[in-house]
Amino acid sequence: MPDTLSDFNARPPAGAEEELLTCCASRAFAAKVAALRPYDDLDELAATAEAAVRDLRWDDVLEALRAHPRIGERAAGDGREASWSRQEQSGVEDEVRAALAAGNKAYEDRFGHVYLVCATGLTGAQLLARLRERLGNDEESERAAVRGELAAITALRLRKLMKEGT
Repeated sequence: MPDTLSDFNARPPAGAEEELLTCCASRAFAAKVAALRPYDDLDELAATAEAAVRDLRWDDVLEALRAHPRIGERAAGDGREASWSRQEQSGVEDEVRAALAAGNKAYEDRFGHVYLVCATGLTGAQLLARLRERLGNDEESERAAVRGELAAITALRLRKLMKEGT
């Protein structure tokens, strides 16, 4: 069930964490953001969530990444997170999917995890260009890029979660 901010603030910790996991699938993230309630407004919640994502240990980031499909692949399932992922990647054109698949493989071979980008509002060609650019990153730069993309996705999903509850 979607939340309003007041409902979210009033939930028991486990319930708040469950909702937060649909926005970022790291248990450490969900526990931290839930523990810092109550929030006065959505901007405060989003800022806290962004900071929490950026502070995650790398193993916790990898946990969150496991919930994200490859760019260009449709997320399976009927849940909220899968539905949001399909919406976020709706700009991927069929003719770009093969190039994205090859780029995803090269990225995973290089960095050992799924390529993550905040796809909302981007075309398939833009997603492919970003993927190719990031393949040139060193490990430290790429980890920073991943954290930034995860933070952006998390903030968007939190806003969707709270909007659905109004």
